[in-house]
Amino acid sequence: MKLAHTRDQVRTAEAPLLDAGVPLMAKASTALAVAVAKKLPFVYGSRVALLVGGGNNGADALWAGTWLRQRGAAVLAVLVGDAHPEALRAFREAGGRIGAAGAVGGADAIVDGLMGIGGRGALRAEAAELATMANAAQGWVIAVDVPSGVDADTGAVEGVAIRADLTVTFGSFKPGLLIAREHAGEVRLVDIGLVLPEPAVTALEAEDVLRLLPHAQVPADKYTRGVLGVVAGSEVYTGAAVLSVTAGLRAGAGMVRFAGAPHAAEQVRGHAPEAVVTEVQGTQVTKVGRVQAWVVGPGLGTDAEAAGAVEAVLSSDAPVLVDADGLTLCAQHPGWLQRTAPTLLTPHDREFQRFGQPVGADRIGAAKRLAKQHQVHVLLKGDATVIASPDGRVRVNTTGSALLATAGSGDVLSGAVGALMAQGLDVGDAAAVGAWLHGRAATLSGQGASTTATQLVQHWQQAVTEVRGGDWRA
Repeated sequence: MKLAHTRDQVRTAEAPLLDAGVPLMAKASTALAVAVAKKLPFVYGSRVALLVGGGNNGADALWAGTWLRQRGAAVLAVLVGDAHPEALRAFREAGGRIGAAGAVGGADAIVDGLMGIGGRGALRAEAAELATMANAAQGWVIAVDVPSGVDADTGAVEGVAIRADLTVTFGSFKPGLLIAREHAGEVRLVDIGLVLPEPAVTALEAEDVLRLLPHAQVPADKYTRGVLGVVAGSEVYTGAAVLSVTAGLRAGAGMVRFAGAPHAAEQVRGHAPEAVVTEVQGTQVTKVGRVQAWVVGPGLGTDAEAAGAVEAVLSSDAPVLVDADGLTLCAQHPGWLQRTAPTLLTPHDREFQRFGQPVGADRIGAAKRLAKQHQVHVLLKGDATVIASPDGRVRVNTTGSALLATAGSGDVLSGAVGALMAQGLDVGDAAAVGAWLHGRAATLSGQGASTTATQLVQHWQQAVTEVRGGDWRA
C-alpha cells in the first residue's frame, strides 16, 4: 500500500533528524543523481539542465548535479532566486556551469528543483516560463520530491506546472502525487529514515486488492456468497439497470435481485437470465426478498416513484450504495442519509456540486468534507478517484484513466462495488477495491484506444484473475 503524508507531517518527522545532524540532503541528492543517471544512456558527455529554486529542492538538484558532473556529465544550472550557497559552491567547484533558460531545450535530462513541498498556488513568471520550456523539451524531465506547480497536499495545479517523466520523492509519498499523476509521471520513493505518523492518504496496490478480495467459503451457496439488490433503470434509461446488474454478477455476488420498471426489467431478463427480476416501483422495491446490500439510483429518474424507491432503500438496515439519480434525490432530502447502516455516495464532480459546494481544486478535502457532513462514505469519481470515510480516512485510486469517461461506466462501478459490499467487504474497502479493478478493467479492455461500459463488465474477471495470479503489471 502506498502511504502518503502531508507537508507538515514530513517536516515534523524531518526536524529531529536534522537537529541530530543526520545528512538528509546528502541521502536525497545521491538518490536523485542515481535516478537521473539511470534515465541516461550513459552519464559521461550527457547534457543535464538543472532548474534551481531557492529552497531545499533546488539544493538537492545542485548536489545531484555535482555528483553527475564529477562523473563526466555536462551540467548547467538555471537559477531562480538565491540558491543554497554551499550546494552552489560545490557545484561550481565540480565544473558545473550557470546558464540561461535556452539550454533547457537541448538537454538530455532536466531536473526540476524550482519548488519544494511548501509551494502553493501558481508559479511565478520566471519559474512558469522554465516549466513551459521543460514540458516542451525532448529530454527526460525528473522532478525533485514534487513537480513544481503541483500542491503537495492536494494535487491542485494553478496555471502551468512541470509534467515530469519521473518524480523522485523522499520519505513518503505526498497526497498531491497520487492526485496529479499526469504531472508526477513515474514516482520513485526514497527512504531517508523518517519516522512518520499514520498517513493522511493511502492508495491500494495489487497485493492489497488481492488481500481484500472476497473468497467463496466452503461450503458455500448463493446466499452465503452475498445477495445484491439493484434498484435502477426506468422506462427511458434501461441500460443503467442492465450494466449495474451484470457488473454485480461479474463481481462475485451469489445472487442479484433486480427491482424496477417493467421495460427495464424486461431488458435485465434478456441480458442477465441469472438475475432474479421483480417488476416493482416506488416504495415497494424493497419487498423482493433477502438482500445483503443495495445499489440504488442509476438511470432511475427523479420523479415521485423514484424518490419513494430511494427513500425505501435507505430506510433498510443493509449497506446502501447511492449513485446517479439517487444522488440528486438525496441532495434534495439529506435527512434520508441519517441511518445506522453504512451508506456510500458515488458522485462525479457535477453530482457532488448538488450537495451544496463544488469540488474545487482540493478533491481530497472536498470528499472528506461531504463524508463528515453526512456521516457517509464518499467515492468521488474522476481520473483520480477519492474515497473518503466518515472517520476521516482517505484513499486515492491510482488505476483510473480517461478511458473511464464513457457512458455507463459509473453504472458498472456501482454494481461491482455493491457486489463487494454484499459479499461482506467493509464499505470503504469495497469502494477502494472496486475502483481499482474498474480502472484496471478499463486498461485491459481499452488497449490504449477506447472502451465501453459493456467491455468493462466483460474484462472485470480478467482484472481479478490477473491480481489473483500475481500477473499484474503496471
